[in-house]
Amino acid sequence: MEKHHVQAKFNYWDDPGNGSAPTPIYIGKGRITNERPHRAHEFIVHDISGEEDRYSLDSHGFQYCSHESREKQFTNEHAIRTTYYNECEQLLKRVTGATRVRIFNHKVRRGPTQWHHLGLKNLANRGPVTKTHVDQSYHGAELRLRWEFPDEADDIVKRRYQIINVWRPIETILKDPIGVADAGTVPDKDLVSAVMVEDDFHGEQWVVRHNPNHQWHYKHRMTPQDALLIKCFDSKKFVARRALHSAFEDPLHRDKDSRQSIEVRCLVCYDD
Repeated sequence: MEKHHVQAKFNYWDDPGNGSAPTPIYIGKGRITNERPHRAHEFIVHDISGEEDRYSLDSHGFQYCSHESREKQFTNEHAIRTTYYNECEQLLKRVTGATRVRIFNHKVRRGPTQWHHLGLKNLANRGPVTKTHVDQSYHGAELRLRWEFPDEADDIVKRRYQIINVWRPIETILKDPIGVADAGTVPDKDLVSAVMVEDDFHGEQWVVRHNPNHQWHYKHRMTPQDALLIKCFDSKKFVARRALHSAFEDPLHRDKDSRQSIEVRCLVCYDD
């Protein structure tokens, strides 16, 4: 199979170097405000097509799966929250062996790349996120767990739990594909905790300092029959605990229609 590796730019947090915390992100009231400074750095993004089996959640922090959904357009909110949520739960249980999955939100993206700057109601035009990040820091994962399971969290944290995103194209993707970085090439020292407030939930994510040793991967021409599992957190140590991810521009396809995709964010719990 011929590979389609891409030389692309990834936007990393532009650390001012004075010890100040990253600027918070605010999501709610129909809009998102994201004013963190970032700086672009070039990487080769390696196409893993034909070698998907080499990459797993525990070895690299991400995993590609062949998985067809009954949902095709993802325009019906009720169908997403019932049919598709159930499909994602069953997929994660099958792949991970987990006993319980709680989906806490999802995002459909159909808009332009620079949607953060569209002003009021920019969430209605949500597009790809082109800033390197992890959705939850280690502390942020526990914040989300305690928000979702306020009465059970003290018990759940004694066992293994994860946060995993199920990411899927709605149409075959050429423009603005998603890249994921091998967790083994990203030391914790490259990660900086950053506040993200979404409605009433005060969370915490990772922004990322540039490191030329990060190794980026993607699958060329992902279709709606492909699902990408992205691990944002794992309480278990000595496995891949998180995967950086970001949309990136493939220069050959920058003039194509806006990318359409859906990601479902899931708390994944185990009995031991």
